[in-house]
Amino acid sequence: MMNDSRRNRQNGFQTMGPDGSRQKGGVPRPLRSTGRILGICALIAIALVLIFGSTYQIREQEQAVLITLGRAQAVTEPGLHFKIPFIQSVRKVNTTIQGFSIGYDSDYNTSSEDESLMITSDYNFVNVDFFVEYRYSDPVKALYASREPVAILKNVSQSCIRSVISSYTVDDVLTTGKNEIQAAIRSMIVDQLDQQDLGLQLVNITIQDSEPPTAEVMEAFKAVETAKQGKETALNNANKYRNEQLPKAQAKVDGIIKDAEAQKTERVNEATAQVARFNAMYEEYVKNPLITRQRMFFEAMEQVLPDLKVIIESPDGDMQTIYPIDSFTSLGQSGDTGGAGNHEEQNRENDAQSPEQ
Repeated sequence: MMNDSRRNRQNGFQTMGPDGSRQKGGVPRPLRSTGRILGICALIAIALVLIFGSTYQIREQEQAVLITLGRAQAVTEPGLHFKIPFIQSVRKVNTTIQGFSIGYDSDYNTSSEDESLMITSDYNFVNVDFFVEYRYSDPVKALYASREPVAILKNVSQSCIRSVISSYTVDDVLTTGKNEIQAAIRSMIVDQLDQQDLGLQLVNITIQDSEPPTAEVMEAFKAVETAKQGKETALNNANKYRNEQLPKAQAKVDGIIKDAEAQKTERVNEATAQVARFNAMYEEYVKNPLITRQRMFFEAMEQVLPDLKVIIESPDGDMQTIYPIDSFTSLGQSGDTGGAGNHEEQNRENDAQSPEQ
């Protein structure tokens, strides 16, 4: 009896009711199994939410803002990070260089005159297109300092562009002053961003295109630009020719200088040799002045009058004696001591032959 009652209770039945009848009682086994499964599923779901909701991933080109009960904190290190589910939330910011155009629609490649049409300092109209590059420098300020920081940056850029363009002439805007204009606009935008403190950083701003609003003026400025390019080409060609000719001229100058140095050395050596020869002659002259003087005279006459005959008149004027130049040469080439004797002997012979002639 007791075993039957126990089995009945396990099966969900009571053996005796208040009125003595058998009644059904407790929870059936299938219902209890379903409830247990639902409880397990709920626990698993809660565990998954806790696991996946407590981590977040930051990529290399991202920064995150961790919000804890309304308080924002920047998270800049890439990798896996943890947060408290239902208490902390995360917003991510792309920190790569981004950009937008001013004056034209880059998606449809069409110009927007409302943004591009400007007036210069000399009261000329011009269409100028710009491209602005920026990046997020402070994610917290970029998300909470203003509602639309990029729109504010675009408005600031347009204001600075018009302010700078209005201080330059149309020729500067279209041709030679683009780099200076870009630098002035960039400096002005950076100052404005520092004052606004939007969490954005200007990377660069460039002029994409600049042209007059009418076709006639456009053609005129194209002609001016072509002439300036021709000028640059001529200057480059002239510089090229100069660079080619200067080394040749320098080499020629070096050659002339070397030849002059060689001639100078040659003449100095020659002069030195002549000085030595003169000194040697002077030493002989000191020893025997008359003979040396006659020898020098005869050598000079040999060089000046090589093919002539020398005629010498006698003291009385009646008789003439003819001396060939060769005799003087032979006398000049004889010895110093014997030269005078030979000379006197030759004179006597010529005097003896002179009556016959």
